[in-house]
Amino acid sequence: MPGFGDPAARVLLVGLAPGAHGSNRTGRMFTGDASGDWLYAALHRAGFANQPGSVARDDGLVLRGCWIGAAARCAPPGNRPLPRELEACRAWLSDEIRLLRDVRVVLALGRIGHEAWLRASGWWTRLSPRERPAFAHGAEATLPDGVVLVSSFHPSRQNTQTGRLTRAMWNAVFARVSRLAARG
Repeated sequence: MPGFGDPAARVLLVGLAPGAHGSNRTGRMFTGDASGDWLYAALHRAGFANQPGSVARDDGLVLRGCWIGAAARCAPPGNRPLPRELEACRAWLSDEIRLLRDVRVVLALGRIGHEAWLRASGWWTRLSPRERPAFAHGAEATLPDGVVLVSSFHPSRQNTQTGRLTRAMWNAVFARVSRLAARG
C-alpha cells in the first residue's frame, strides 16, 4: 500500500500498516475503517484534509500540507508486523522521507510508527540509545535537523474502545501538530 498526500507536506504521519478490512479493501491508507474515521476527522479539523471522512480511493479526499505513510506496507497477520516485515518495508518509508523535503513535523502513531520513522530517517543509528526520543502519547522531541517528532497512541479500536486514547487526547495531539507545522 503506497503512502499518499501532499508532496509539499510539512507534516508526515507514520502509521502502523494498512488495515486488513479498510486499506486492503479500499486501496488507500486509513480508508474505510474505524481508525480512518478518527484520523480523517482530526485531519479535517486541523485543516489538513478537505473533508472529515474517507470511504473509498475516489471519494474526493484531498490532503493539504500532510502526507500519510506507514511502517509496513501490507496488512500483517494479527495486526502485528514481524521485525523482518518492518525491515523489508523500511525502504519505502525511507524513500518517502527523502522525497518529502518540506516536512517539519512527524506524527508517529504508536510505538511501531515511532520506531519505524526513527529507523527509516536514519536517526536510530545517528543517536545513541539514550538520545533517542522515547515513545509516549503526546511526547514531542526536536531532532538536530529541526524536525519535531510528536508521538501518539494509534487510533485503533483496541485503543479507542478501551479509553486508552480519548477524543480529547487525540484532538490535543492534532492541535499541537497544527501549531508546530504553522511555525515555519
